Amino acid sequence: MKLQFKAAACAFSLTLLFAACQKEKNQLPEEVNSPLKSISEESENGDELSRSGSRRVYALTNATDGNAVIIYDRSSNGMLTHSGTCASGGNGSGGGLGNQGGLILSDEGEILLAINAGSNSISSFNVNSNGIALRSTVSSGGTLPVSITQHDDLVFVLNGGGTNNISGFKLKENGKLQPIPNSTRPLSAASTGPAQISFIKAGKVLVITEKGTNKIISYTVNENGIPGMMHSITSSSTTPFGFDKKNGNIFVSEAVGGAPGASVLSSYNVNVNGEISLINGSVGAGQSAACWVVITNNGKYAYTTNTASANISSFELNNSGGISVAQAIATTTMNGPVDASLSNNSRYLYVRNGSSNSLQAFSIGNNGSLSLIQTINGLPMGANGLAAN
Repeated sequence: MKLQFKAAACAFSLTLLFAACQKEKNQLPEEVNSPLKSISEESENGDELSRSGSRRVYALTNATDGNAVIIYDRSSNGMLTHSGTCASGGNGSGGGLGNQGGLILSDEGEILLAINAGSNSISSFNVNSNGIALRSTVSSGGTLPVSITQHDDLVFVLNGGGTNNISGFKLKENGKLQPIPNSTRPLSAASTGPAQISFIKAGKVLVITEKGTNKIISYTVNENGIPGMMHSITSSSTTPFGFDKKNGNIFVSEAVGGAPGASVLSSYNVNVNGEISLINGSVGAGQSAACWVVITNNGKYAYTTNTASANISSFELNNSGGISVAQAIATTTMNGPVDASLSNNSRYLYVRNGSSNSLQAFSIGNNGSLSLIQTINGLPMGANGLAAN
């Protein structure tokens, strides 16, 4: 079923915003398999609402004539219903960005943060049970923002155009973003093909992947959001792309330039001083162009979306950062799987397929297995980002 993605007007009144961004409800009937039990240690006995009182999945239209958040309501069985769009106040790029983390939810699910790659800006939204409300749209501190991260009241954005950099912001209590003076820092070179930025170590360290230089770099960050010393490491295999974190370690997909069957997952430890060291390098599942990585809440399973193979691989993780292949092909997908996100209890995995302009929902079994429960067609061409709670 194709959807019409006309962005609803969003005013600065919260009441009006929550109403406007909930228009255009459409049912998306699909055949459903019974969801398997949760593998989340935090929510073993059912599907809990986030603190914002919502179960939703979000994506970005990334449209050049006005970027907007696409909103899907999520039922307790993992099924999605399109409930509207909300303009971001900026413009998208209209095409792929080679990124992970272009759209994120805060840890408590009360703030949504988005990149506007076409207008060199980022946006913040308040989230509650009724919808989302645009709170601010500000300059990204560089050009072509591709990824964003948040910890407590600190937000950093990764800019992938011009001279690549990172730049920091304070997240105010009202949900608005305020630039932090003297927080902009360069990457390891002027043009690095950066993919993702993320806080680690309880907000004390920022980690960035650089596809073009085959480096993973880090910056320490003080409580005021001022970056300190840069550290870097050459990735175990080439083209480090997306990553997720667990127990102070990061798990990085390395796409090896998209070479057939060559993509791998590697793990690294990042200490509180920002120093990076390899733990388990280049564990391959024989798939191509691995992009996003997500890890279940209990830290047992990681999933990589393999864009050129049109499938998802699953890996078993241990507490020391060790990696082993669980299923080389945990499930097939529509063409071009890229962005992925887990529900807040790790019962469901959502994947956006870029080449087929589709969104798919999978239930996750206790053994990490994936079962397709829904496919939604008709996403905008060039859409970007995915965030779930």
